[in-house]
Amino acid sequence: MTAITASDDVRSSASTRPIAYWLLVCCAMVLAMAVIGAITRLTESGLSMVEWKPLIGILPPLSETEWNRVFDLYKATPEFRVYNSGMDLAAFKSIFWWEWFHRLWGQLIGFVFLIPFLRFWVQGRIPKDLWPKLAGLFLLGGLQGVIGWYMVKSGLVNSPAVSHYRLALHLSTAILIYGLLLRTALGILDPLPLAGWATESRRLRRHARVALGLVGVTIVWGAFVAGTDAGFAYNTFPLMDGHLIPPEVGNLSPWWINPLENTAAIQLTHRAVALLTGLVVLALALRVWLARLPGRATRAGLLTGGMVLVQIAMGIATLLSVVWIPVAAAHQAGAILVVSGLVWLLHELRPIIANPPRWR
Repeated sequence: MTAITASDDVRSSASTRPIAYWLLVCCAMVLAMAVIGAITRLTESGLSMVEWKPLIGILPPLSETEWNRVFDLYKATPEFRVYNSGMDLAAFKSIFWWEWFHRLWGQLIGFVFLIPFLRFWVQGRIPKDLWPKLAGLFLLGGLQGVIGWYMVKSGLVNSPAVSHYRLALHLSTAILIYGLLLRTALGILDPLPLAGWATESRRLRRHARVALGLVGVTIVWGAFVAGTDAGFAYNTFPLMDGHLIPPEVGNLSPWWINPLENTAAIQLTHRAVALLTGLVVLALALRVWLARLPGRATRAGLLTGGMVLVQIAMGIATLLSVVWIPVAAAHQAGAILVVSGLVWLLHELRPIIANPPRWR
């Protein structure tokens, strides 16, 4: 099993490597954004800003008059009326700053993406077949901002909490953006696959795609857990308050709505899918190790297997600590790191193609 010799006209060139490094910086910012978002949600700060002002909303209130204005807007929300009717201005500021920082960071990601993108474009350094992908990523980032406001709005009308469906959509889109950024950056830095093991890599690719799909389903149910506060309901493991399957899992009718809206069923589903996903990822790591593949595929598989074990442990710790914010935020970051490992592994297992683009 030997590696293809890469020619200078196909391997990542000096002109395209900076594009990859820029995309990796964006990846790191999206990962940080997920952690900031988790902390914002866990500190119940997400509904403190009831206005959406892209760009012009970067500046926080700069006077006492403005602080009182935004506080009055918050007082009209269901969250204030139901949970925080005794809150004063000082307490409001403590939750406002997290949501403001969350939105500021999102806009900073947009600037960090757009400004270098325009510069690379003007300099003619973006290959023609890469340009649509980068433009699509920018548009997807803009859509994510709209989805974020769509999510927040669900908690400003009748319910004092955001829709867990919209929360899941917001988180899933963030991770999709992260995965696409990472995959594109890896394709630029390391454009050619290795030869000599096409059959085995094809089987492992199928396994890795199944694993990545299961990780996605696990993340969605994790968002359901967060959005319904199901993580506070059963804080024991492996049993749920003494039951393998709590008796409340079928309380709603029709039956199929329980895994989507019943707190007990949502947490049970998240636990079950997470453990299944962990087994699938560990089996993939074992297969990759036994295959003795060339290049970095083995390293990617083993690191992903190790990360999924850490992630399961952090999930259990989140439950047992009754959703302690540092552990819960690390658990969300861990999910993205598992996605990172699988994206990297799929990159290492990519098929050989004729005449690959310069950036791939």
